Amino acid sequence: MKQKILNIRRLVQIFFFLLIGVIAVADIASLHAVCPFGGVVTLYNMATLGTFIQKIHASSIILMSLIFFLSILFGAVFCGWICPLGSIQEWFGKVGRKLFPKKYNRLVPAPLDRILSYFRYIVLIWVIFVTAKSGTLMFANIDPYNAMFRFWTDEVAVPSLIILGITLVSSLLIQRPWCRYLCPYGALLGLFNKIRIFKITRNPATCISCSKCDKACPMGINVSKQEKITSHQCISCYECTSEVQCPVADTVNMQTGSFKAKLKKEVKIDEN
Repeated sequence: MKQKILNIRRLVQIFFFLLIGVIAVADIASLHAVCPFGGVVTLYNMATLGTFIQKIHASSIILMSLIFFLSILFGAVFCGWICPLGSIQEWFGKVGRKLFPKKYNRLVPAPLDRILSYFRYIVLIWVIFVTAKSGTLMFANIDPYNAMFRFWTDEVAVPSLIILGITLVSSLLIQRPWCRYLCPYGALLGLFNKIRIFKITRNPATCISCSKCDKACPMGINVSKQEKITSHQCISCYECTSEVQCPVADTVNMQTGSFKAKLKKEVKIDEN
């Protein structure tokens, strides 16, 4: 079962990476048309002027709505399963683990990591403000996602290529550095973890405090210290769950409803 879930996630990641790659290489559509973040940054123009900002398409609004719906159900699942930029960082990280086994993911101290994780909200606010004020997609000039799939064209700005290069090199030493510290869309989707319907929970009654869930989390969340994982950093990759990493069955799971209510129900069953 554990390998099956891992394989499904890997296949989903590869599928969307290849899909966006084919769209970009074959020039089937603009990458901005298949970027859900474009739907976010154009909202101000839509509300005030009734028009899209430059380069943004109606498809971005549709994709944004679909991603928001998924996020209400499962949290930031787009980040952990679909986003090509997140996937390639993860793949570079696998290489980094082998090249630098002693240094990988140990460069940034935990207290500093927690502080830096909020920097992406500054980026989000800046992007929305500048875009609303200028009426143009300013983020395209520094967007590593666009640079990754269009690096050979003259439509990609040099700063975005530099940021892409830094992101990929950093991924050899830090797990998902762009996702953790800079991604404005990940910052926004992370807020849905507070209200998501299908939550990741940890059962303290069966937890053996092995911390394998903590080590498995690509975003540095201390899963073993929480009963409900509502961190804004969670990307819903489910690497920490009993179905993937936790050695004890039904300890770290995705579920609905009140976790405490479930525990109370289990206790009543045991008493009977």
